[in-house]
Amino acid sequence: MGRRAAVLVKISGLLVCFAVAGVVCDASDHSYKRGDHVPLYANKVGPFHNPSETYRYYDLPFCFPGDVKEKLEALGEVLNGDRLIDAPYKLDFLIDLNSKVVCQKKLTKEEVSRFRSVVMKNYYFQMYYDDLPLWGFVGKVEEDGKDPSDSKYFLHRHIHFDIHYNEDHVVEINAKNDINSLVDITEDREIDIEFSYSVKWTETDIPYKKRMDKYSQSSSLSRHLEIHWFSIINSCVTALLLTGFLSTILMRVLRNDFVKYAHDEESVEDQEETGWKYIHGDVFRFPKNKSLLAACIGSGTQLFALAIFIFILALVGVFYPYNRGALFTALVVIYALTSGIAGYTATSFYFQLEGTNWVRNLLLTGCLFCGPLFLTFCFLNTVAIAYNATAALPFGTIVVIALIWTLVTFPLLVLGGIAGKNSKTEFQAPVRTSKFPREIPPLPWYRSTIPQMAMAGFLPFSAIYIELYYIFASVWGHRIYTIYSILFIVFIILLIVTAFITVALTYFQLAAEDHAWWWRSFLCGGSTGLFIYGNCLYYYYARSDMSGFMQTSFFFGYMACICYGFFLMLGAVGFRAALLFVRHIYRSIKCE
Repeated sequence: MGRRAAVLVKISGLLVCFAVAGVVCDASDHSYKRGDHVPLYANKVGPFHNPSETYRYYDLPFCFPGDVKEKLEALGEVLNGDRLIDAPYKLDFLIDLNSKVVCQKKLTKEEVSRFRSVVMKNYYFQMYYDDLPLWGFVGKVEEDGKDPSDSKYFLHRHIHFDIHYNEDHVVEINAKNDINSLVDITEDREIDIEFSYSVKWTETDIPYKKRMDKYSQSSSLSRHLEIHWFSIINSCVTALLLTGFLSTILMRVLRNDFVKYAHDEESVEDQEETGWKYIHGDVFRFPKNKSLLAACIGSGTQLFALAIFIFILALVGVFYPYNRGALFTALVVIYALTSGIAGYTATSFYFQLEGTNWVRNLLLTGCLFCGPLFLTFCFLNTVAIAYNATAALPFGTIVVIALIWTLVTFPLLVLGGIAGKNSKTEFQAPVRTSKFPREIPPLPWYRSTIPQMAMAGFLPFSAIYIELYYIFASVWGHRIYTIYSILFIVFIILLIVTAFITVALTYFQLAAEDHAWWWRSFLCGGSTGLFIYGNCLYYYYARSDMSGFMQTSFFFGYMACICYGFFLMLGAVGFRAALLFVRHIYRSIKCE
Protein backbone atom coordinates (compact mmCIF):
# COMPACT_ATOMS: atom_id res chain seq x y z
CA MET A 1 0.00 0.00 0.00
CA GLY A 2 2.80 2.41 0.91
CA ARG A 3 4.70 1.62 -2.31
CA ARG A 4 1.59 2.26 -4.37
CA ALA A 5 1.00 5.59 -2.63
CA ALA A 6 4.61 6.58 -3.29
CA VAL A 7 4.19 5.79 -7.00
CA LEU A 8 1.04 7.91 -7.09
CA VAL A 9 2.86 10.78 -5.43
CA LYS A 10 5.60 10.58 -8.09
CA ILE A 11 3.04 10.51 -10.89
CA SER A 12 1.23 13.45 -9.31
CA GLY A 13 4.50 15.36 -9.16
CA LEU A 14 5.14 14.65 -12.84
CA LEU A 15 1.66 15.88 -13.68
CA VAL A 16 2.21 19.10 -11.74
CA CYS A 17 5.46 19.64 -13.63
CA PHE A 18 3.58 18.93 -16.83
CA ALA A 19 0.97 21.53 -15.88
CA VAL A 20 3.66 24.10 -15.22
CA ALA A 21 5.23 23.26 -18.55
CA GLY A 22 1.89 23.92 -20.20
CA VAL A 23 1.65 27.27 -18.44
CA VAL A 24 5.05 28.55 -19.56
CA CYS A 25 4.92 29.38 -23.26
CA ASP A 26 8.59 29.04 -24.09
CA ALA A 27 11.78 28.18 -22.24
CA SER A 28 13.79 30.87 -24.06
CA ASP A 29 14.21 34.41 -22.77
CA HIS A 30 12.78 35.86 -26.02
CA SER A 31 15.92 37.94 -26.63
CA TYR A 32 17.09 38.48 -30.19
CA LYS A 33 19.78 40.25 -32.18
CA ARG A 34 19.37 42.02 -35.49
CA GLY A 35 18.67 39.49 -38.22
CA ASP A 36 17.80 36.65 -35.83
CA HIS A 37 14.94 34.38 -36.79
CA VAL A 38 11.83 35.01 -34.67
CA PRO A 39 9.31 32.15 -34.82
CA LEU A 40 5.99 32.93 -36.50
CA TYR A 41 3.40 30.16 -36.28
CA ALA A 42 0.11 29.95 -38.13
CA ASN A 43 -2.47 28.54 -35.76
CA LYS A 44 -5.93 28.17 -37.21
CA VAL A 45 -8.68 29.66 -39.34
CA GLY A 46 -12.42 29.65 -38.82
CA PRO A 47 -15.72 31.57 -38.89
CA PHE A 48 -15.46 34.58 -36.61
CA HIS A 49 -18.81 33.90 -34.90
CA ASN A 50 -18.14 30.15 -34.40
CA PRO A 51 -15.18 29.95 -32.00
CA SER A 52 -15.27 26.13 -31.78
CA GLU A 53 -15.32 25.60 -35.53
CA THR A 54 -11.67 26.12 -36.42
CA TYR A 55 -9.48 24.46 -39.02
CA ARG A 56 -5.81 24.17 -39.78
CA TYR A 57 -4.29 27.18 -41.51
CA TYR A 58 -3.18 25.25 -44.57
CA ASP A 59 -6.61 23.70 -45.06
CA LEU A 60 -7.17 26.82 -47.16
CA PRO A 61 -5.18 27.10 -50.39
CA PHE A 62 -2.63 29.60 -49.08
CA CYS A 63 1.03 29.54 -50.11
CA PHE A 64 2.47 26.33 -48.67
CA PRO A 65 6.24 26.25 -48.07
CA GLY A 66 7.79 22.86 -48.51
CA ASP A 67 9.74 22.68 -45.23
CA VAL A 68 7.11 23.59 -42.64
CA LYS A 69 7.27 22.03 -39.17
CA GLU A 70 4.55 21.65 -36.58
CA LYS A 71 5.20 23.01 -33.11
CA LEU A 72 5.17 20.48 -30.30
CA GLU A 73 2.23 21.41 -28.10
CA ALA A 74 1.28 20.71 -24.51
CA LEU A 75 -1.91 18.92 -23.48
CA GLY A 76 -3.83 22.11 -22.76
CA GLU A 77 -2.95 23.61 -26.15
CA VAL A 78 -4.29 20.55 -27.97
CA LEU A 79 -7.48 20.63 -25.88
CA ASN A 80 -7.83 24.30 -26.80
CA GLY A 81 -7.79 23.41 -30.50
CA ASP A 82 -4.38 24.97 -31.20
CA ARG A 83 -2.41 23.44 -34.08
CA LEU A 84 0.66 25.63 -34.58
CA ILE A 85 2.71 25.25 -37.75
CA ASP A 86 5.35 27.38 -39.47
CA ALA A 87 3.78 30.34 -41.26
CA PRO A 88 4.82 31.25 -44.83
CA TYR A 89 6.09 34.66 -43.69
CA LYS A 90 9.64 35.32 -42.43
CA LEU A 91 9.82 38.19 -39.92
CA ASP A 92 13.46 38.39 -38.86
CA PHE A 93 14.30 40.70 -35.96
CA LEU A 94 14.62 44.41 -36.96
CA ILE A 95 14.53 43.63 -40.69
CA ASP A 96 12.06 45.84 -42.58
CA LEU A 97 10.50 44.45 -45.74
CA ASN A 98 8.46 46.11 -48.48
CA SER A 99 6.16 43.99 -50.63
CA LYS A 100 8.05 40.76 -50.15
CA VAL A 101 6.56 38.08 -52.41
CA VAL A 102 5.57 34.86 -50.65
CA CYS A 103 4.53 32.99 -53.77
CA GLN A 104 2.78 33.34 -57.08
CA LYS A 105 -0.06 30.94 -57.44
CA LYS A 106 -2.74 30.07 -59.97
CA LEU A 107 -6.00 29.47 -58.13
CA THR A 108 -8.28 26.91 -59.71
CA LYS A 109 -12.05 27.37 -59.89
CA GLU A 110 -12.43 25.04 -56.91
CA GLU A 111 -9.91 27.02 -54.85
CA VAL A 112 -11.61 30.30 -55.76
CA SER A 113 -14.94 28.81 -54.72
CA ARG A 114 -13.36 27.64 -51.47
CA PHE A 115 -11.98 31.09 -50.71
CA ARG A 116 -15.31 32.74 -51.56
CA SER A 117 -17.12 30.36 -49.22
CA VAL A 118 -14.86 31.22 -46.26
CA VAL A 119 -15.00 34.96 -46.99
CA MET A 120 -18.78 34.69 -47.04
CA LYS A 121 -18.60 33.14 -43.54
CA ASN A 122 -16.28 35.90 -42.30
CA TYR A 123 -13.26 33.65 -41.72
CA TYR A 124 -10.34 34.93 -39.68
CA PHE A 125 -6.84 33.58 -39.17
CA GLN A 126 -4.77 33.50 -35.99
CA MET A 127 -1.00 33.41 -35.70
CA TYR A 128 1.58 33.64 -32.92
CA TYR A 129 4.77 35.68 -33.25
CA ASP A 130 7.18 35.19 -30.36
CA ASP A 131 4.14 33.95 -28.38
CA LEU A 132 2.20 37.15 -29.15
CA PRO A 133 -1.18 36.55 -30.82
CA LEU A 134 -2.24 38.34 -33.99
CA TRP A 135 -5.31 38.09 -36.17
CA GLY A 136 -6.57 39.09 -39.56
CA PHE A 137 -9.43 38.35 -41.93
CA VAL A 138 -9.09 36.20 -45.00
CA GLY A 139 -11.12 38.60 -47.13
CA LYS A 140 -13.99 41.06 -47.15
CA VAL A 141 -17.53 41.34 -48.51
CA GLU A 142 -18.95 44.41 -50.24
CA GLU A 143 -22.74 44.44 -50.24
CA ASP A 144 -24.18 46.46 -53.11
CA GLY A 145 -27.76 45.90 -52.10
CA LYS A 146 -30.14 43.88 -49.97
CA ASP A 147 -29.91 40.92 -52.32
CA PRO A 148 -26.96 38.68 -51.32
CA SER A 149 -26.44 37.81 -54.98
CA ASP A 150 -25.38 41.41 -55.60
CA SER A 151 -22.52 41.17 -53.07
CA LYS A 152 -18.90 41.07 -54.16
CA TYR A 153 -16.23 38.99 -52.47
CA PHE A 154 -12.58 39.92 -52.22
CA LEU A 155 -9.50 38.05 -51.01
CA HIS A 156 -6.68 39.78 -49.12
CA ARG A 157 -3.39 38.98 -50.83
CA HIS A 158 -1.11 41.38 -48.92
CA ILE A 159 -0.51 41.59 -45.15
CA HIS A 160 1.39 44.37 -43.42
CA PHE A 161 3.05 43.44 -40.10
CA ASP A 162 3.59 46.39 -37.76
CA ILE A 163 6.03 45.23 -35.05
CA HIS A 164 7.15 47.17 -31.96
CA TYR A 165 10.31 46.30 -30.07
CA ASN A 166 12.15 47.41 -26.94
CA GLU A 167 15.90 46.80 -27.04
CA ASP A 168 16.24 43.08 -27.88
CA HIS A 169 12.62 42.04 -27.21
CA VAL A 170 9.48 41.92 -29.32
CA VAL A 171 6.77 43.84 -27.48
CA GLU A 172 3.82 44.17 -29.83
CA ILE A 173 2.69 43.03 -33.28
CA ASN A 174 -0.31 43.89 -35.43
CA ALA A 175 -1.38 42.51 -38.79
CA LYS A 176 -3.18 44.81 -41.23
CA ASN A 177 -4.71 43.93 -44.57
CA ASP A 178 -3.94 46.22 -47.50
CA ILE A 179 -7.25 47.40 -48.94
CA ASN A 180 -5.46 48.29 -52.19
CA SER A 181 -4.39 44.68 -52.71
CA LEU A 182 -7.74 42.95 -53.02
CA VAL A 183 -8.51 40.17 -55.46
CA ASP A 184 -12.07 39.78 -56.76
CA ILE A 185 -13.22 36.18 -56.23
CA THR A 186 -16.93 36.74 -56.86
CA GLU A 187 -16.95 34.47 -59.93
CA ASP A 188 -15.71 30.92 -60.35
CA ARG A 189 -12.73 31.43 -62.64
CA GLU A 190 -9.03 30.72 -62.56
CA ILE A 191 -7.02 33.56 -61.06
CA ASP A 192 -3.31 34.30 -61.05
CA ILE A 193 -2.51 35.74 -57.63
CA GLU A 194 0.63 36.96 -55.92
CA PHE A 195 0.67 36.69 -52.12
CA SER A 196 2.98 39.22 -50.47
CA TYR A 197 3.70 40.93 -47.18
CA SER A 198 5.60 43.86 -45.69
CA VAL A 199 7.21 44.42 -42.30
CA LYS A 200 7.81 47.64 -40.37
CA TRP A 201 9.76 47.72 -37.09
CA THR A 202 9.19 50.56 -34.62
CA GLU A 203 10.86 51.16 -31.27
CA THR A 204 8.62 51.57 -28.21
CA ASP A 205 9.00 52.51 -24.54
CA ILE A 206 6.71 49.69 -23.35
CA PRO A 207 8.82 47.26 -21.28
CA TYR A 208 8.93 43.62 -22.27
CA LYS A 209 7.31 42.49 -18.99
CA LYS A 210 4.18 44.52 -19.79
CA ARG A 211 3.71 43.39 -23.36
CA MET A 212 0.65 41.30 -22.44
CA ASP A 213 -1.08 44.18 -20.64
CA LYS A 214 -2.87 45.45 -23.73
CA TYR A 215 -4.77 42.18 -24.05
CA SER A 216 -6.01 42.28 -20.45
CA GLN A 217 -6.85 46.00 -20.45
CA SER A 218 -9.81 45.47 -22.75
CA SER A 219 -11.76 43.88 -19.87
CA SER A 220 -10.63 46.64 -17.48
CA LEU A 221 -12.02 49.58 -19.44
CA SER A 222 -14.11 51.96 -17.38
CA ARG A 223 -17.39 51.10 -19.10
CA HIS A 224 -16.80 47.37 -18.48
CA LEU A 225 -15.69 47.94 -14.88
CA GLU A 226 -18.89 49.86 -14.19
CA ILE A 227 -20.95 46.90 -15.37
CA HIS A 228 -18.83 44.49 -13.32
CA TRP A 229 -19.25 46.59 -10.20
CA PHE A 230 -22.97 46.83 -10.90
CA SER A 231 -22.95 43.03 -11.06
CA ILE A 232 -21.29 42.87 -7.63
CA ILE A 233 -23.74 45.39 -6.19
CA ASN A 234 -26.63 43.37 -7.63
CA SER A 235 -25.22 40.20 -6.09
CA CYS A 236 -24.63 41.86 -2.72
CA VAL A 237 -28.15 43.31 -2.64
CA THR A 238 -29.57 39.88 -3.41
CA ALA A 239 -27.48 38.31 -0.66
CA LEU A 240 -28.36 41.05 1.87
CA LEU A 241 -32.07 40.78 1.11
CA LEU A 242 -31.97 37.04 1.59
CA THR A 243 -29.93 37.17 4.79
CA GLY A 244 -32.18 39.93 6.05
CA PHE A 245 -35.18 37.74 5.34
CA LEU A 246 -33.61 34.88 7.25
CA SER A 247 -32.57 37.00 10.21
CA THR A 248 -35.90 38.83 10.63
CA ILE A 249 -38.37 36.09 9.74
CA LEU A 250 -36.80 32.69 10.04
CA MET A 251 -34.70 33.31 13.14
CA ARG A 252 -37.61 35.02 14.91
CA VAL A 253 -39.85 32.05 14.21
CA LEU A 254 -37.19 29.65 15.41
CA ARG A 255 -36.61 31.66 18.56
CA ASN A 256 -40.32 31.51 19.35
CA ASP A 257 -40.29 27.78 18.70
CA PHE A 258 -37.37 27.25 21.06
CA VAL A 259 -39.04 29.29 23.81
CA LYS A 260 -42.30 27.38 23.47
CA TYR A 261 -40.58 24.02 23.56
CA ALA A 262 -38.51 25.02 26.56
CA HIS A 263 -41.62 25.90 28.58
CA ASP A 264 -43.68 22.98 27.28
CA GLU A 265 -46.36 25.35 26.00
CA GLU A 266 -47.35 23.28 22.99
CA SER A 267 -50.95 23.27 21.88
CA VAL A 268 -53.00 22.09 18.95
CA GLU A 269 -53.12 25.60 17.52
CA ASP A 270 -49.33 25.75 17.37
CA GLN A 271 -48.83 22.57 15.39
CA GLU A 272 -49.04 24.16 11.95
CA GLU A 273 -46.53 26.86 12.90
CA THR A 274 -44.10 24.59 14.70
CA GLY A 275 -44.75 21.35 12.87
CA TRP A 276 -41.05 20.51 12.55
CA LYS A 277 -41.03 19.46 16.23
CA TYR A 278 -43.50 16.67 15.58
CA ILE A 279 -41.38 14.90 12.95
CA HIS A 280 -38.26 14.62 15.10
CA GLY A 281 -38.49 10.86 14.90
CA ASP A 282 -38.38 10.89 11.08
CA VAL A 283 -36.20 13.84 10.12
CA PHE A 284 -32.98 11.81 10.35
CA ARG A 285 -34.39 8.71 8.70
CA PHE A 286 -31.92 7.83 5.96
CA PRO A 287 -33.15 8.61 2.42
CA LYS A 288 -33.80 6.30 -0.49
CA ASN A 289 -31.00 5.79 -3.02
CA LYS A 290 -28.44 6.70 -0.40
CA SER A 291 -25.58 5.38 -2.52
CA LEU A 292 -26.48 7.81 -5.31
CA LEU A 293 -26.85 10.68 -2.83
CA ALA A 294 -23.43 9.94 -1.33
CA ALA A 295 -21.91 9.82 -4.82
CA CYS A 296 -23.51 13.17 -5.67
CA ILE A 297 -22.14 14.74 -2.49
CA GLY A 298 -18.68 13.32 -3.17
CA SER A 299 -18.57 14.47 -6.81
CA GLY A 300 -19.95 17.88 -5.89
CA THR A 301 -17.34 18.31 -3.16
CA GLN A 302 -14.57 17.43 -5.62
CA LEU A 303 -15.86 19.97 -8.15
CA PHE A 304 -16.02 22.58 -5.38
CA ALA A 305 -12.37 21.89 -4.53
CA LEU A 306 -11.53 22.09 -8.25
CA ALA A 307 -13.20 25.52 -8.50
CA ILE A 308 -11.31 26.81 -5.46
CA PHE A 309 -7.92 25.69 -6.82
CA ILE A 310 -8.69 27.21 -10.24
CA PHE A 311 -9.57 30.51 -8.58
CA ILE A 312 -6.32 30.43 -6.61
CA LEU A 313 -4.31 29.96 -9.81
CA ALA A 314 -6.29 32.71 -11.53
CA LEU A 315 -5.79 35.18 -8.69
CA VAL A 316 -2.01 34.63 -8.64
CA GLY A 317 -1.85 35.42 -12.36
CA VAL A 318 -1.36 32.03 -14.01
CA PHE A 319 -4.17 32.49 -16.56
CA TYR A 320 -2.97 35.64 -18.28
CA PRO A 321 -4.46 36.36 -21.73
CA TYR A 322 -3.52 33.95 -24.50
CA ASN A 323 -1.49 31.70 -22.24
CA ARG A 324 -2.32 28.85 -24.56
CA GLY A 325 -3.96 25.89 -22.89
CA ALA A 326 -3.08 26.84 -19.30
CA LEU A 327 -6.69 26.63 -18.12
CA PHE A 328 -7.35 23.26 -19.78
CA THR A 329 -4.11 21.82 -18.42
CA ALA A 330 -4.98 23.02 -14.92
CA LEU A 331 -8.50 21.58 -15.14
CA VAL A 332 -7.29 18.13 -16.21
CA VAL A 333 -4.46 17.94 -13.66
CA ILE A 334 -6.37 19.37 -10.68
CA TYR A 335 -9.42 17.21 -11.37
CA ALA A 336 -7.17 14.15 -11.41
CA LEU A 337 -5.42 15.12 -8.17
CA THR A 338 -8.67 15.95 -6.32
CA SER A 339 -10.39 12.66 -7.13
CA GLY A 340 -9.35 11.39 -3.70
CA ILE A 341 -11.61 14.05 -2.17
CA ALA A 342 -14.59 12.60 -4.02
CA GLY A 343 -13.73 9.05 -2.96
CA TYR A 344 -13.25 9.95 0.70
CA THR A 345 -16.34 12.16 0.96
CA ALA A 346 -18.67 9.75 -0.83
CA THR A 347 -17.53 6.58 0.95
CA SER A 348 -17.40 8.07 4.44
CA PHE A 349 -20.87 9.58 4.03
CA TYR A 350 -22.15 6.32 2.55
CA PHE A 351 -20.96 4.43 5.63
CA GLN A 352 -22.55 7.06 7.88
CA LEU A 353 -25.82 6.20 6.14
CA GLU A 354 -25.18 2.53 7.03
CA GLY A 355 -24.36 1.52 3.49
CA THR A 356 -22.59 -1.78 2.85
CA ASN A 357 -21.68 -2.02 -0.87
CA TRP A 358 -18.99 0.65 -0.80
CA VAL A 359 -17.24 -0.62 -3.94
CA ARG A 360 -20.31 0.03 -6.05
CA ASN A 361 -20.69 3.41 -4.40
CA LEU A 362 -17.06 4.24 -5.28
CA LEU A 363 -17.52 3.22 -8.91
CA LEU A 364 -20.70 5.30 -9.07
CA THR A 365 -18.82 8.29 -7.68
CA GLY A 366 -16.07 7.94 -10.26
CA CYS A 367 -18.51 7.73 -13.15
CA LEU A 368 -21.12 10.23 -11.99
CA PHE A 369 -19.46 13.25 -13.64
CA CYS A 370 -16.85 11.62 -15.87
CA GLY A 371 -19.41 9.30 -17.47
CA PRO A 372 -21.67 11.98 -19.01
CA LEU A 373 -18.61 14.06 -19.86
CA PHE A 374 -17.01 11.09 -21.66
CA LEU A 375 -20.17 10.32 -23.65
CA THR A 376 -20.52 13.98 -24.63
CA PHE A 377 -16.87 14.11 -25.66
CA CYS A 378 -17.21 10.98 -27.81
CA PHE A 379 -20.14 12.47 -29.71
CA LEU A 380 -18.60 15.94 -30.14
CA ASN A 381 -15.19 14.57 -31.08
CA THR A 382 -16.88 12.47 -33.76
CA VAL A 383 -18.58 15.61 -35.07
CA ALA A 384 -15.23 17.46 -35.09
CA ILE A 385 -13.58 14.58 -36.97
CA ALA A 386 -16.38 14.66 -39.55
CA TYR A 387 -15.77 18.41 -40.00
CA ASN A 388 -11.97 17.89 -40.01
CA ALA A 389 -11.77 20.63 -37.37
CA THR A 390 -8.91 21.27 -34.95
CA ALA A 391 -11.31 20.58 -32.07
CA ALA A 392 -10.94 16.88 -32.89
CA LEU A 393 -8.40 15.45 -30.44
CA PRO A 394 -5.58 13.34 -31.89
CA PHE A 395 -5.41 9.71 -30.82
CA GLY A 396 -2.23 10.37 -28.81
CA THR A 397 -3.95 13.06 -26.74
CA ILE A 398 -6.87 10.73 -26.02
CA VAL A 399 -4.37 8.08 -24.87
CA VAL A 400 -2.68 10.61 -22.54
CA ILE A 401 -6.02 11.57 -20.96
CA ALA A 402 -6.95 7.89 -20.59
CA LEU A 403 -3.61 7.21 -18.87
CA ILE A 404 -4.12 10.15 -16.50
CA TRP A 405 -7.53 8.78 -15.56
CA THR A 406 -6.22 5.21 -15.23
CA LEU A 407 -2.96 5.93 -13.39
CA VAL A 408 -3.93 8.95 -11.30
CA THR A 409 -7.65 9.70 -11.10
CA PHE A 410 -8.96 6.21 -10.44
CA PRO A 411 -6.19 5.11 -8.00
CA LEU A 412 -6.58 8.31 -5.97
CA LEU A 413 -10.34 7.77 -5.99
CA VAL A 414 -9.82 4.26 -4.60
CA LEU A 415 -7.35 5.49 -1.97
CA GLY A 416 -9.82 8.17 -0.89
CA GLY A 417 -12.57 5.56 -0.71
CA ILE A 418 -10.42 3.27 1.45
CA ALA A 419 -9.59 6.19 3.75
CA GLY A 420 -13.30 7.05 4.01
CA LYS A 421 -14.17 3.42 4.74
CA ASN A 422 -11.58 3.26 7.53
CA SER A 423 -12.61 6.59 9.07
CA LYS A 424 -15.61 4.86 10.69
CA THR A 425 -17.35 8.14 11.40
CA GLU A 426 -20.86 7.69 12.70
CA PHE A 427 -23.74 9.87 11.59
CA GLN A 428 -24.34 12.58 14.21
CA ALA A 429 -28.10 12.62 14.78
CA PRO A 430 -29.19 14.70 17.81
CA VAL A 431 -32.51 12.82 18.10
CA ARG A 432 -33.47 9.19 17.80
CA THR A 433 -35.26 7.88 14.72
CA SER A 434 -38.62 6.18 15.29
CA LYS A 435 -39.20 2.61 14.22
CA PHE A 436 -42.07 3.38 11.83
CA PRO A 437 -42.04 6.36 9.45
CA ARG A 438 -44.64 9.08 9.87
CA GLU A 439 -46.88 9.66 6.88
CA ILE A 440 -46.28 12.96 5.09
CA PRO A 441 -49.53 15.00 5.01
CA PRO A 442 -50.95 16.19 1.66
CA LEU A 443 -49.21 19.38 0.57
CA PRO A 444 -50.19 22.10 -1.92
CA TRP A 445 -48.61 21.98 -5.39
CA TYR A 446 -46.17 24.82 -4.71
CA ARG A 447 -44.53 22.74 -1.97
CA SER A 448 -43.62 19.94 -4.36
CA THR A 449 -40.08 19.41 -5.61
CA ILE A 450 -40.15 21.19 -8.98
CA PRO A 451 -41.71 24.50 -7.77
CA GLN A 452 -39.31 24.50 -4.82
CA MET A 453 -36.36 23.96 -7.19
CA ALA A 454 -37.58 26.86 -9.34
CA MET A 455 -37.71 29.17 -6.31
CA ALA A 456 -34.37 27.93 -5.00
CA GLY A 457 -32.52 28.40 -8.30
CA PHE A 458 -33.89 31.81 -9.25
CA LEU A 459 -32.28 33.86 -6.47
CA PRO A 460 -28.71 32.53 -6.84
CA PHE A 461 -29.00 32.85 -10.62
CA SER A 462 -30.18 36.46 -10.35
CA ALA A 463 -27.03 37.18 -8.34
CA ILE A 464 -24.70 36.03 -11.12
CA TYR A 465 -26.54 36.51 -14.43
CA ILE A 466 -24.79 39.80 -15.29
CA GLU A 467 -21.34 38.29 -14.84
CA LEU A 468 -22.45 35.23 -16.81
CA TYR A 469 -22.68 37.30 -19.99
CA TYR A 470 -18.99 38.24 -19.83
CA ILE A 471 -18.00 34.66 -19.10
CA PHE A 472 -20.04 33.41 -22.05
CA ALA A 473 -18.60 36.12 -24.30
CA SER A 474 -15.10 35.03 -23.26
CA VAL A 475 -15.58 31.26 -23.52
CA TRP A 476 -17.79 31.30 -26.63
CA GLY A 477 -16.49 34.46 -28.23
CA HIS A 478 -13.42 36.62 -28.59
CA ARG A 479 -13.80 38.83 -25.52
CA ILE A 480 -10.97 38.66 -22.97
CA TYR A 481 -11.85 38.11 -19.30
CA THR A 482 -9.18 38.89 -16.70
CA ILE A 483 -11.02 40.39 -13.71
CA TYR A 484 -10.83 37.21 -11.67
CA SER A 485 -11.08 39.02 -8.33
CA ILE A 486 -14.59 40.25 -9.18
CA LEU A 487 -15.52 36.80 -10.45
CA PHE A 488 -14.30 35.25 -7.19
CA ILE A 489 -16.44 37.68 -5.16
CA VAL A 490 -19.48 36.77 -7.25
CA PHE A 491 -18.67 33.08 -6.75
CA ILE A 492 -18.58 33.50 -2.96
CA ILE A 493 -21.89 35.36 -3.05
CA LEU A 494 -23.33 32.54 -5.16
CA LEU A 495 -22.33 29.99 -2.52
CA ILE A 496 -23.78 32.10 0.31
CA VAL A 497 -27.10 32.72 -1.44
CA THR A 498 -27.38 29.04 -2.41
CA ALA A 499 -26.78 27.93 1.17
CA PHE A 500 -29.24 30.44 2.65
CA ILE A 501 -32.09 29.78 0.24
CA THR A 502 -31.70 26.02 0.72
CA VAL A 503 -31.81 26.44 4.51
CA ALA A 504 -34.94 28.61 4.25
CA LEU A 505 -36.78 26.16 2.01
CA THR A 506 -35.71 23.25 4.22
CA TYR A 507 -37.23 24.96 7.26
CA PHE A 508 -40.54 25.58 5.50
CA GLN A 509 -40.55 21.97 4.33
CA LEU A 510 -40.02 20.68 7.88
CA ALA A 511 -42.60 23.12 9.23
CA ALA A 512 -45.12 21.51 6.89
CA GLU A 513 -44.22 18.15 8.50
CA ASP A 514 -42.48 16.93 5.33
CA HIS A 515 -39.43 15.04 6.58
CA ALA A 516 -38.08 14.00 3.12
CA TRP A 517 -35.60 16.84 3.06
CA TRP A 518 -32.41 14.99 2.05
CA TRP A 519 -32.83 14.84 -1.69
CA ARG A 520 -34.92 18.03 -1.74
CA SER A 521 -32.09 20.10 -0.26
CA PHE A 522 -29.62 18.73 -2.80
CA LEU A 523 -31.95 19.33 -5.76
CA CYS A 524 -32.85 22.82 -4.57
CA GLY A 525 -29.21 23.73 -4.07
CA GLY A 526 -28.21 22.46 -7.51
CA SER A 527 -31.18 23.94 -9.39
CA THR A 528 -29.12 27.04 -10.24
CA GLY A 529 -27.30 24.87 -12.79
CA LEU A 530 -30.61 24.40 -14.61
CA PHE A 531 -31.13 28.16 -14.73
CA ILE A 532 -27.62 28.62 -16.13
CA TYR A 533 -28.43 26.14 -18.88
CA GLY A 534 -31.65 28.01 -19.60
CA ASN A 535 -29.54 31.15 -19.92
CA CYS A 536 -27.49 29.28 -22.54
CA LEU A 537 -30.58 29.11 -24.74
CA TYR A 538 -31.12 32.85 -24.38
CA TYR A 539 -27.45 33.65 -25.07
CA TYR A 540 -27.28 31.44 -28.15
CA TYR A 541 -30.40 32.77 -29.86
CA ALA A 542 -30.45 36.39 -28.64
CA ARG A 543 -26.87 37.47 -27.86
CA SER A 544 -24.62 35.51 -30.23
CA ASP A 545 -24.32 34.89 -33.96
CA MET A 546 -23.25 31.25 -33.69
CA SER A 547 -24.63 28.91 -36.32
CA GLY A 548 -24.07 25.52 -37.88
CA PHE A 549 -24.44 22.00 -36.52
CA MET A 550 -20.89 21.70 -35.17
CA GLN A 551 -20.89 24.99 -33.24
CA THR A 552 -24.41 24.38 -31.94
CA SER A 553 -23.60 20.86 -30.76
CA PHE A 554 -20.37 22.00 -29.12
CA PHE A 555 -22.08 24.91 -27.34
CA PHE A 556 -25.03 22.98 -25.95
CA GLY A 557 -23.06 19.77 -25.39
CA TYR A 558 -20.22 21.18 -23.33
CA MET A 559 -22.44 23.73 -21.59
CA ALA A 560 -24.66 20.82 -20.51
CA CYS A 561 -21.60 19.23 -18.87
CA ILE A 562 -20.59 22.53 -17.22
CA CYS A 563 -24.10 23.17 -15.91
CA TYR A 564 -24.28 19.56 -14.68
CA GLY A 565 -21.03 20.21 -12.80
CA PHE A 566 -22.58 23.33 -11.25
CA PHE A 567 -25.64 21.27 -10.33
CA LEU A 568 -23.50 18.75 -8.43
CA MET A 569 -21.30 21.37 -6.78
CA LEU A 570 -24.09 23.71 -5.64
CA GLY A 571 -26.24 20.72 -4.69
CA ALA A 572 -23.48 19.55 -2.33
CA VAL A 573 -23.23 23.07 -0.88
CA GLY A 574 -26.98 23.29 -0.35
CA PHE A 575 -27.15 19.83 1.22
CA ARG A 576 -24.29 20.56 3.64
CA ALA A 577 -25.93 23.84 4.70
CA ALA A 578 -29.30 22.13 5.21
CA LEU A 579 -27.71 19.29 7.20
CA LEU A 580 -25.97 21.73 9.54
CA PHE A 581 -29.22 23.67 9.99
CA VAL A 582 -31.36 20.60 10.71
CA ARG A 583 -28.82 19.28 13.21
CA HIS A 584 -28.70 22.66 14.94
CA ILE A 585 -32.45 23.13 15.41
CA TYR A 586 -33.05 19.59 16.66
CA ARG A 587 -30.06 19.79 18.96
CA SER A 588 -31.58 22.90 20.54
CA ILE A 589 -34.76 21.18 21.73
CA LYS A 590 -35.55 18.24 23.97
CA CYS A 591 -37.46 15.44 22.34
CA GLU A 592 -38.99 12.46 24.11
